[in-house]
Amino acid sequence: MLVLARIFLCLLFCAFPVLSFAAQTIDGKVVRVADGDTITVLTDQKRQIKVRLYGIDCPESRQAYGSRAKQFTSGKVFGRRVHVEVMDIDRYGRTVGIVTTADGTVVNRELLAYGMAWVYTAYCKAPLCREWKQVEQKARQAKVGLWADKSPVPPWEWRKLKREEWR
Repeated sequence: MLVLARIFLCLLFCAFPVLSFAAQTIDGKVVRVADGDTITVLTDQKRQIKVRLYGIDCPESRQAYGSRAKQFTSGKVFGRRVHVEVMDIDRYGRTVGIVTTADGTVVNRELLAYGMAWVYTAYCKAPLCREWKQVEQKARQAKVGLWADKSPVPPWEWRKLKREEWR
């Protein structure tokens, strides 16, 4: 009986974090933009939360369009209030979410529409990812942003190449 109780408690506590952020939201002011897809939100309770934008991957800082993606994100959110729909917590402990501005603009989607990001298909599994893929495709066809380059390198491939170089 004691073993069953321990198993139950383990399942309960292991599942609870998943359930706790499933419907969680964060509201606050953006106080830092680390790069195109990572911001820091200061909540009304004066807590800083690092947020990785869900479902997209912007070029890295040292990669082509990396600084433009950061500038784009800064222009949309820095110093402004945002609403974050929490989707996950990543392996680095960052909150992963869909970021919406006070006027209803979904920043994740905007980065795709302006050719500043890829849909991160390895992680973008929500139903809205299908629509985001279409938004990315329209930007590609219009050669907007990074799609103006002949062969832009996705950030996950760029990071892999850099890791191999450092070995």
